[in-house]
Amino acid sequence: MKSLLYHILGCLILLSALSAQAAPPAESKVSVYPDKVELNGPRSRQQLIVTRQQDKSFVDLTRDVQFQSQQPAVVQVDAQGVIKPLANGTATVTVIDGAQKINIPVQVKDFDRQALLDFERDIHPLFSRFGCNGGSCHGKQRGQGGFQLSMFAFDPDYDYNALVKESRGRRASPLAPEQSLVLLKGAGKVPHGGGKKLPAEGQYYELLERWISEGATREVKGTPELVKISAEPTERIMLPKTKQQMVVTAHYSDGSTRDITDLAEFMSSESVYVSVDEHGLVTAGSLMGEASIIARYMGKFASLSVTIPSDHKVADEYYAKLPRNNFIDGLVWDKLQKYGLKPSDPIDDATYLRRVSLDIIGRTPTAEEARAFLQDPSPNKRERLVDYLLEQPEFGDHWANKWADLLRPNPYHVGIKTVLNYDAWIRESFHQNKPLDQFTHELLTAKGGTWHNGAVTMFRDRRKPEELTTIVSQLFLGIRLSCAQCHHHPNEVWGQEDFYSFAAYFAKIGRKGRGISAPISGSEEMVFTSNSGSVRHPLTNEVLPPRPLFGEVPELKENQDPREILADWIISPQNHFFAEVNANRVWADLMGRGIVEPIDDFRESNPPSNKPLIKALGQKFREQKFDLKQYIKTIVLSHVYSLSAIPNETNVGDTRNYSRHYRQRLRAEVLLDSVSEMIGVPDTFSAMPKDSTAKQIWTHRVSSVFLDSFGRPDPNQDPPCERTTDTTVVQVLHMMNSRDLYSRIQSKNANSAKWAESKMTPDQIMEELYLTAYSRYPTIEEKRLGRSLFEEEGVSRQQVIEDLMWALLNTPEYLFKN
Repeated sequence: MKSLLYHILGCLILLSALSAQAAPPAESKVSVYPDKVELNGPRSRQQLIVTRQQDKSFVDLTRDVQFQSQQPAVVQVDAQGVIKPLANGTATVTVIDGAQKINIPVQVKDFDRQALLDFERDIHPLFSRFGCNGGSCHGKQRGQGGFQLSMFAFDPDYDYNALVKESRGRRASPLAPEQSLVLLKGAGKVPHGGGKKLPAEGQYYELLERWISEGATREVKGTPELVKISAEPTERIMLPKTKQQMVVTAHYSDGSTRDITDLAEFMSSESVYVSVDEHGLVTAGSLMGEASIIARYMGKFASLSVTIPSDHKVADEYYAKLPRNNFIDGLVWDKLQKYGLKPSDPIDDATYLRRVSLDIIGRTPTAEEARAFLQDPSPNKRERLVDYLLEQPEFGDHWANKWADLLRPNPYHVGIKTVLNYDAWIRESFHQNKPLDQFTHELLTAKGGTWHNGAVTMFRDRRKPEELTTIVSQLFLGIRLSCAQCHHHPNEVWGQEDFYSFAAYFAKIGRKGRGISAPISGSEEMVFTSNSGSVRHPLTNEVLPPRPLFGEVPELKENQDPREILADWIISPQNHFFAEVNANRVWADLMGRGIVEPIDDFRESNPPSNKPLIKALGQKFREQKFDLKQYIKTIVLSHVYSLSAIPNETNVGDTRNYSRHYRQRLRAEVLLDSVSEMIGVPDTFSAMPKDSTAKQIWTHRVSSVFLDSFGRPDPNQDPPCERTTDTTVVQVLHMMNSRDLYSRIQSKNANSAKWAESKMTPDQIMEELYLTAYSRYPTIEEKRLGRSLFEEEGVSRQQVIEDLMWALLNTPEYLFKN
């Protein structure tokens, strides 16, 4: 009996101790947005969002709670939390979450006021909501079924005339509203290729019918203008398979607001991670990732940033102890902490040497350079290495080669001598380390002859203001305006007026000479500032004055070249796009992926993977006065840059947050130059001086099967040219079977012949091979294997070296930047 009593007492004491040690549950708080509601007019509505906050996480309860109207004669509320008015007065909507109740006060005004409907405010949004003005329907170039609307509702006047005045008034007939084609076809009462869009019993059908019966008014005097839209929430960390309701609010010029969630269009920037339905209900997928949910309404945009973290739990102390060489590390660690990702291990000196050499000067280190660096015991040897590389002559050619892809045209189009001069100007700029803002300003304002000032070649190649607008906005602002040339940009605020006002900066470019006479275009052409020239809006035929895409309009003085005003605006501190797109371009080259991808496509619907980081990099680049060498040094000395490409268990699926280095196949010219360094025999190129490197080639028309196989741009492609970074079967076959590579490896001047004839031991030859190829010493096993090959009977030393060299050239370790 006593033993039983002792046993019970022991259990009670243990339970008491355990309960005393157990941490109390974290407090949770339930909130409702908005916390009070004002409804104006009979067609107003308000979507509620119910959120539980626990620690740092937010969980949407909107679909899990109950809603109840305490005054059902004044307002009604549905199961999704949408409040609608029924009469003037005050009311309370109660949100019930288990035992907890939250009361939301509601006031209804002007319910009995039947104001005239305004086309732009009340009717025009419906055509976007139901996709009528999309590119596959009535918004395409020639419309659909004889009925054409402006793409994405960018031209209200055009759409009103098409709806009311065309087709003999049959589309919207005030005399017989119910017989209006827009209602008959929308409701499916007569055949309609787009299907049934407006059920006859629905609120939108009634709204459109009422507007037509009122006389189809274009504009009601005193109607406020739409200023902006906003989204709630703006940021959320969501667990996999959870949901989040959005609310989109329109803000008008008179200070009023209204809920337009039911009229907005929604899209996800990364639907594989996060999806959204037509009601603004966001659903997180099962994969770790990030996406922006974009709400679009009448040319205005708002967004919700969604993050789905990994299921790994990492203590905050872990991130606090990570190395921080400069600001880059802290901003990346902050993002990894948000996801629960651990960075990969840092790389060793050999990997760092090869990586940074390929990045800065576009070649692998020599065996002598590798040996000297690896044997250097000094703690700051990486910084000294970077300083050494930045001063090498190969730096200018390597980075000029990258910009040549963006700028250099086809010589058969603009002339061989012209392109040669253009290429020389680009290379000289990078050899001088010319600040990027100065480089840009000189390029955009260039004057003179194409044989004497290479920079004017862009204006020989791109002869129309519209062509210059497209390339300049993309390269130097990261804004792709090409869509806005024909219609309002589908995912941005830019319209035709923005495009052609920007194009007006190039309207006064004058030219003298024979111009373009393909395929040779051999004569010189002079580029100057003309006294005349203008750009007209393609729809209104109005002459548009030069105007930047945003900000204040700079004053254009008489006889001043408009390009000077534009160039000043592009590089000005007020224009963050210039610094950020160029900071992102360099970052992508060094890190394997841009913070914004594609690297020159900055827009609300294509958000950066790390917004604080791209802002900080852009600011740093500007503070460094756009000194490319200093900016590169900042990146390559960060701890993030020196992370391994080998993933750990937490970051194996990460492709956006720089928790590890993203491997890249070597650029075509870099690989060819490195192969030549390994073999010891330079390649030869037509139309190039002897001993020229692949990075120094002045046009992609110089013949090279190797460069074509590894993705250099098509010589007939207009700049900016795209490169393919994919690995292909053609590349594998070329590296294994190329007659040119084989003949060079077997050459009497090749390293294989020199080493075979030397007094070097097999171990020394193996060391030389591995230092040249990988910038590292061979492992014990690799040395043992090499010795065994040299010891085989009937095989010469040179043949063994050739076989080893061929094998090393075909390994992923050689072909990729690790």
